Amino acid sequence: MAPAADESLASEEMTHMPVMSVARFERFFRVVAGLDVDKDDLRRYDDFIHHKLHDLLVRAEAAAKANGRDVIQPYDLPITKGLQECMHTFRTLDEQIELTPILTRLATLPPLDLSASDSTEAELPWIAGGLSVALARSFGIIDPKLKNPQTVQWERSFKLFDLLL
Repeated sequence: MAPAADESLASEEMTHMPVMSVARFERFFRVVAGLDVDKDDLRRYDDFIHHKLHDLLVRAEAAAKANGRDVIQPYDLPITKGLQECMHTFRTLDEQIELTPILTRLATLPPLDLSASDSTEAELPWIAGGLSVALARSFGIIDPKLKNPQTVQWERSFKLFDLLL
């Protein structure tokens, strides 16, 4: 039986991710939250980052428009205190794990009505890193004994973030 188109596409995307990148993400989740993740989890993670960055940028676009600007500035992004703390934690951890180059590729701008300033684009990998820390830690809130998140835990975490961001 042939795999579904979604599965083969996702599998193809993961084969394009260098093995070292996968190993770094696995290490990141282990260091931040004591979790064991695999390639399927990394696909979910990639979707999460894209969706949440899009959500943040949609709100930033609305803020820029409301203030009569045609360019999204970093201060338009709705960065909460908790996300800002997670971004700081990521910056500290990134010195060891070096995920920023990978997140720079993941943190691309979705199509928007307004363009983003260079400084806003430069912040996106750090925001993606902060979201990554928050996501990893959310699993421990959902289930403090969790070591290997399954689909149900990923879905619960996504629902929490959808509710709040």
